[in-house]
Amino acid sequence: MADLFGAMIKAGKLVKKRRPLSAALALQKALVPSPARTSAKRSKTASSSGRVRASSKTLPRPAPGTFLDEEFNCRQGALSYRFYTPRGSARRRMPLIVMLHGCSQTATDFAAGTDMNRLADELGVLILYPQQSTAANFGRCWNWHDPANQERGRGEPAIIAALTRHAIALGRANPARVYIAGISAGGAAAAIIGAAYPDLYVAVGVHSGVPRGNVRSLSGAIAAMRGRNGPGPTGKLPRQLPTIVFHGDNDRVVHPSNATGFLTNLERSTAGPLLSRTQSGLSQGGRHYTRRIYRNPAGETLLEDWTIHGGGHRWSGGSAAGSHADPAGPDASREMLRFFLSRKRSK
Repeated sequence: MADLFGAMIKAGKLVKKRRPLSAALALQKALVPSPARTSAKRSKTASSSGRVRASSKTLPRPAPGTFLDEEFNCRQGALSYRFYTPRGSARRRMPLIVMLHGCSQTATDFAAGTDMNRLADELGVLILYPQQSTAANFGRCWNWHDPANQERGRGEPAIIAALTRHAIALGRANPARVYIAGISAGGAAAAIIGAAYPDLYVAVGVHSGVPRGNVRSLSGAIAAMRGRNGPGPTGKLPRQLPTIVFHGDNDRVVHPSNATGFLTNLERSTAGPLLSRTQSGLSQGGRHYTRRIYRNPAGETLLEDWTIHGGGHRWSGGSAAGSHADPAGPDASREMLRFFLSRKRSK
């Protein structure tokens, strides 16, 4: 993801010099995998799981411990995805977590790096990993900066919401316990999609991402990632979904100041005062962290903001089996699941 940020900056400079073709080539060189690497990945996927195309109406409920590799089509578009059903009883209606990877990652890579499937076995949850295509974005980034992908019923939010409903039906998930999370571009997309579909998702998790704001272009996204967001929109915001945020204070890709935007948005959406509490700790891997909890007067936690001291642009507490993971940090995956599973939609 750091290489992607550098490529975006280089491309922006070339555009200013009126060299759009060179800019496009710079992005393509940095973002498109080599043919040999891509071929190897596809061969491995096909041999281990077998890609199929089907709907929840024709597929039986996946057996416990299976990691499906499929493709979903709807009116707004198509996405590949992986879907994990935990080991154990398949009789109950389990919670569903939607996980959005970052730039240059795949669904399989993100699953390995977050180690979410292991926790799914332990806690009994279904995990859905949508995968961006290189046709939609050279670097597999979710296009969160594009206004076409920032509203309900349009673009990527509509596709992922439709895929989420498909996963609920496929896994016989509990529709009152559906959550969405992501890292970097996936984190920014998760914040947008959660806000667009508060009737579908109960809570949001964002790791190393940008909060919803006034970004409407690639140049605006680069400025926000550098910490230069500019004046934000004014006025009251609609109710925010409960959100848990992780950000390393040594992140050189998405500036750590972006984490404060989640509190700003919460303050603009809340009528009453917020009560805050701060905790400090040390992870088993030796990373210090600060955890700030914001509650409403009724005692409901609306926001958890984790600052990972010395952490970079990596999934905190992740596994070295995947990319962009920091095994030394506190376990973001476990903490997100704790935050999610403590709440469900009231009837």
